[in-house]
Amino acid sequence: MSNKIDPQLFSIHEHALEKEYEICPECGSELSVKHSQHGSFLGCNNYPQCQYTRPLVQHEAIASQVIEGSECSECGHELAVKSGRFGIFIGCTHYPECHHIERPDHEDDDGVIACPQCHQGQLEHRTNRFGKNFYACNAYPKCKFLVNHKPVAQACPDCGFGILVSRHSASGVRLECPQKACKFKQQL
Repeated sequence: MSNKIDPQLFSIHEHALEKEYEICPECGSELSVKHSQHGSFLGCNNYPQCQYTRPLVQHEAIASQVIEGSECSECGHELAVKSGRFGIFIGCTHYPECHHIERPDHEDDDGVIACPQCHQGQLEHRTNRFGKNFYACNAYPKCKFLVNHKPVAQACPDCGFGILVSRHSASGVRLECPQKACKFKQQL
């Protein structure tokens, strides 16, 4: 039986001996991969004398794209597709004078639900930076009321709180009072 293993696979090639590295554009030292709580990045080995860093992965920024024929409901200027820290959104091209942002329509929104805490604002669907959905009062920061589940415009029969929340579980959908002290639960 002949040897079927190619010896060149295990030999050291001359390009394998070369150390591949980048050079710092500020001081000429080597750059190496560093790690922090915010992720990996390239940093200068001459730190702390040289503070040069750059992201390991370059994210492409989306340039604002004007939506032809659109109109801002607040100032009348055109709307544009923009990229922000929470992702892509549609906003007014006249920013920072106009802060109008188009909110996506949700088919599951049955109607307007008044805030049970301040009675001035309305509960709106929101998404946090991690993609988790919640419902918060639109009078924020004056009112900081929020619930993690879909609100239902129905008062709690036990404690009289202004709303109930709809929760989905393995046993089905049920209505619950969002007040921690109240233990009301009703299976639908």
